[in-house]
Amino acid sequence: MHARRRERVVPVPTHSFVGRDRELEKINTLLLGPARLITLTGAGGIGKTHLAAEAVRRFGQADAGGRRVFWVRLARLATGSDTAAVEEEVARAVIEADFSGRSAGDALVDTLTRPDPSGRVPRTVLVLDNCEHVLGGCTRVVSNLLDAVPDLTVVATSREPLGWVDEYLIAVPPLSDGHALALFRHRAELTEHPVTGMGQTATAAEICRRIDNHPLYIQLAAARLRHQPLAMILNGLTGHADDTRLRWSHGPDTGADPRHRAVTDVIYWSYNLCSDKERLLFERLSVFAAGFATNPDDIDGNVALEVGADLDAIETICADDENTDGEGSATDADSPGVVLARREIEPLLERLVDRSLVSVQMTPTTVRYSLVESLRVFAQDRLRRGVTPETDEPTRLVGRHLRYYHDKIAYVAANWFSPEGQRLLEWTRAAWANILTAIEASIATPGQAAVGLEICLGLTAPQSAGAGGVVGETCRWTQRCLDATRALAPQPTELQIGAMAAIALLALLQGCHEDAERMLEDCVAGCLPDADTGPNWRHTAETDIGLPAPVEYAWGFELLVVHRDARAIAVFTRARDKFAALGDCGAASRGEAAAAVTAGLLGTAQQAHEITRRYFDRASVSGSPWEKSLAEFALAITLTRRSGNPTEALALERASLAYQLSAGDQWAGWLVVESRTWSLARLIADSLTAGNRDRDTLIALATEIAHLAGGAGTLRTRLGITLEQNAPFAAESAKAVAVARQVLGSDGFAAAETRGSLLRPELDEVQRLALGTLTIATQPGKAIATQPGKATATQPGKATASHWHELSSAEQQVAILATAGWTNSAIATRRGKSVRTIDAQVGAILQKLAIASRGDIIEHIPEDIIDQVRTETIRRPQRNHPKSPQHTHKPDKD
Repeated sequence: MHARRRERVVPVPTHSFVGRDRELEKINTLLLGPARLITLTGAGGIGKTHLAAEAVRRFGQADAGGRRVFWVRLARLATGSDTAAVEEEVARAVIEADFSGRSAGDALVDTLTRPDPSGRVPRTVLVLDNCEHVLGGCTRVVSNLLDAVPDLTVVATSREPLGWVDEYLIAVPPLSDGHALALFRHRAELTEHPVTGMGQTATAAEICRRIDNHPLYIQLAAARLRHQPLAMILNGLTGHADDTRLRWSHGPDTGADPRHRAVTDVIYWSYNLCSDKERLLFERLSVFAAGFATNPDDIDGNVALEVGADLDAIETICADDENTDGEGSATDADSPGVVLARREIEPLLERLVDRSLVSVQMTPTTVRYSLVESLRVFAQDRLRRGVTPETDEPTRLVGRHLRYYHDKIAYVAANWFSPEGQRLLEWTRAAWANILTAIEASIATPGQAAVGLEICLGLTAPQSAGAGGVVGETCRWTQRCLDATRALAPQPTELQIGAMAAIALLALLQGCHEDAERMLEDCVAGCLPDADTGPNWRHTAETDIGLPAPVEYAWGFELLVVHRDARAIAVFTRARDKFAALGDCGAASRGEAAAAVTAGLLGTAQQAHEITRRYFDRASVSGSPWEKSLAEFALAITLTRRSGNPTEALALERASLAYQLSAGDQWAGWLVVESRTWSLARLIADSLTAGNRDRDTLIALATEIAHLAGGAGTLRTRLGITLEQNAPFAAESAKAVAVARQVLGSDGFAAAETRGSLLRPELDEVQRLALGTLTIATQPGKAIATQPGKATATQPGKATASHWHELSSAEQQVAILATAGWTNSAIATRRGKSVRTIDAQVGAILQKLAIASRGDIIEHIPEDIIDQVRTETIRRPQRNHPKSPQHTHKPDKD
């Protein structure tokens, strides 16, 4: 064996390191504990190396006991290097000098277990950087060393796990929005083209988002400022064939890792490690909508990400014929003879996830997969390169994708009102980006516009029209598909009329009355070209003039929301009967629900009671929770407006809203929130009439109305709804607001309404407030939604009892650890800070919470994070680590 001399290659700190506090804390916690192998995983260029370097640097500064740190650069080894090559590379970093001729493995074990002058074996941190291309040899070396060296901890960076039995995995995500922008600004300054002003800052932030806040891509994008302005860089990020990011380069080669000089270099490093079948599936996944990887700091814990395609979609679209067994004819010019069988898709997906090429998003019941946009652009480019005169893989996949989502939406449209409606709505929300991708493909593919238009019509069912976030988006895509069908021959006239009726309906929901009126005129002209009704058709509401069911339904909405015309009851009832005759049970139920709501709002007392009670009785035994919730809503309106029984109405509204909240139907949820304000206002009016003037009760009711009014306004903005253009709802809500303002006074009402407007509709906080599972606590300049049972304020000006929210984010984390029994020195090591800094933070915590000792902090920990205290209690390091007698914590100084 040749002589060895140690190479000192520990990376120096970099001024461009930003963020990563969450990951740094995890690493430090594991280094404090019994972890033997900690692997940082993530996509190429995501910052694993910089994170590992910063973590061991901070840990070395905070660790009073001291540890040896060795850094091993495996990137220079050839792909597939064996165990011996990896051992030699590790030896270069660890062994000072060895001329014994022993094997690298023996020399390493001897060096790492050799006592220091005090007779103790120092604890060692060995960092193995870039393991993914020598994974087999690296895993064997790590396993051997961990078995032989008790006081060794290995920190590895790799695009996939090493696979050791007790491996701790830390996924390295993209940067948070704020840190991504900070990095872009820093790199821009190096080009002498600093980002200044709000306009440039917004453009830079959008560039970061389009490249998924990926640190290396941010550096490459900022380097482009030497050649292009910000706007041109952003315009080049199209996500399509003309996307320019694959042509970006780092610029000067000195100091740049050869694998990181361009976006293509980064991706090719992982792509070339894949098998032929993994590459083929990776390329085919580009037919799906781009996903995104998000930093946890940018996600509220209550928000479920809805991105990606489920396994069934990927298997159906990406697999070859069902009867294949993995062998067959060529489908990719670079992978001749490669065929993907359906049964192979799932394990291949999991391998691509492990290789950090595919993003995975898990909920308690589903798993979805996607490519972030940069990877999708690369995969599409690879797929296009395989096109031959005999095989056009991209076109074939687009056709499969379109047919799959067309058929799924057709099923949703036929079954949304059934007991499985909630599951279908959840699927529609999660698949929204891919549904829009399919619609867009139908417009771009000659002769397929009608398929896209059928998808759009399937989305106009009440539960799915706003599933993607706004009604307006569904309306815009329906219009685009309708326009595209004008070029078809023959014209799909019936489908086009149904689309025009749907557009008119969606326009009415958005308050675009003139647009809806024109579209309805076109519908009638198309339906009855030879009729003699002319412009007088609007006077025939109580007579059937032969309009198809979708047109009748849209007309009924025009009469309701624009004209407050009770004849809408007859039109909706006619639409119900026509839908039923067509066998469209869901649409028929929709027509009956609309007739019942209209009766409650505009009908006579007798009409309202008869129609809403009949609908409620039928819906209650229908087995459809959606129908039952709408029937509860309709009956509640009648009870408030026609029976003077707001108490029963409030109970029905709660039941209805509970379902809408569980189903995620924000549009219907908004309606129930509005009607609840009407019922609360009726309670106030009835109390005053009865001579009950309990001031506290009246203020509580009026304050809830104000909170809900403010929250409903925010929710309407999210949904693209204008209350003022929905006449009967606007009139009733205005009455409720007037009652609440009379009780609270103008200033008091305005303050409470403002607090309600700060509720977050993306978290369903408005609906939860109406349901009573959320209350509003006030602090100066803030509105905080809290769970029941906490110290909250329900009256204007009343403050919370705890000062927890006055603590900074860092102080809150320190407070949690202190409550869990961590010493100040252990907290310092955990967070990579000095003990003096932690001492100061603990002092500030005690002062802000107005308490005398650490033991009192527990009284101020919010209930929703108390589990973190329990977790940190379990993770709390012992004062004397069993494997490191010399490693002890300093006593607390507080």
